Amino acid sequence: MSPSSSHRSSSHRLRLRVALATALLLGATGFAPAPDDTAPGDTAPGDTAPAFWVDPQSAAARQAAEWRRAGRAGDARLIERIAGRPQAVWLHSDGAGAVVREHVEAAAAAGRTAVLVAYFVPHRDCGAYSSGGARDAAHYRRWIDDFASGLGSRGAYVIVEPDAVAHLVAGCPGANAAERYELLAHAVERLKRQPHTKVYVDAGNAGWIPDERRMVAPLRSAGIAEADGFALNVSNFQTDAVSSAYGHRLARALGGDKHFVIDSSRNGNGPYRGAQSWCNPPGRALGTPPTTSTGDPSLDAYLWIKRPGESDGTCRGGPQAGQWWPEYALGLAMRARG
Repeated sequence: MSPSSSHRSSSHRLRLRVALATALLLGATGFAPAPDDTAPGDTAPGDTAPAFWVDPQSAAARQAAEWRRAGRAGDARLIERIAGRPQAVWLHSDGAGAVVREHVEAAAAAGRTAVLVAYFVPHRDCGAYSSGGARDAAHYRRWIDDFASGLGSRGAYVIVEPDAVAHLVAGCPGANAAERYELLAHAVERLKRQPHTKVYVDAGNAGWIPDERRMVAPLRSAGIAEADGFALNVSNFQTDAVSSAYGHRLARALGGDKHFVIDSSRNGNGPYRGAQSWCNPPGRALGTPPTTSTGDPSLDAYLWIKRPGESDGTCRGGPQAGQWWPEYALGLAMRARG
């Protein structure tokens, strides 16, 4: 079999798997992504910007199916508010290239665009709940090369290393700042070599580093000049309005030519006013559904970068960071306004 026919066969098998997963999801939950002209993540009719991919095998989709089988139809319908929306896929361990390839091909087969997160920088999360990452700089460079190769020519929206820059600005004992900035700049440059790929460097949130001017030099060191822009509010709860105002101030401070995206996954009720406001705070709600129809030429998209229902860490009774927490997910969905 020639390489080209082998690739076509592999793509065909992948399309079949995606179709089968979607069919199973339909049968188990009664949920289906909306038609192409009204799908979550789509833009206004006539707009050519990409729609974002909905993973038919997400934890939320599996939870909805499980609760329907258990007779919890009402709860299943609520969780479908999460399952039916595009969410980012986080890459945070070795073997990223194969996982990236699988997701971008599945997205392409559905006529959609994947949203991915590169989350493997050395001394990740400054050793806190989401600690880990590459063992050294050489390991990270190889990992980014693998990630980028998985993109091929399909393209995606890629968020580069949540918290990595803001942690250095706020203080991150044990991190090698010069090395980290070099690695982030390498990640941006390498990912931008791939066709149709949009790259956003994470820039924290408006509540963490309120003076946006403190982020300018660090973002420049992290390669923002070659990126499409920056990401705000990842895994946080600042409102769209607050994040947008911050984004415009930061864009002006950077020279005025950078765009941004906002994580609106859990900001429907704004930030929690209390201790550990960033970690599984009570009373929060789903926010604006993912879309590129923002009405703001500098704001490229609202995205669900943090996957709603995944824990921030072992606080307030939550499981380990990144683990699915159905009770928390249900609360987010119950309190959502739409």
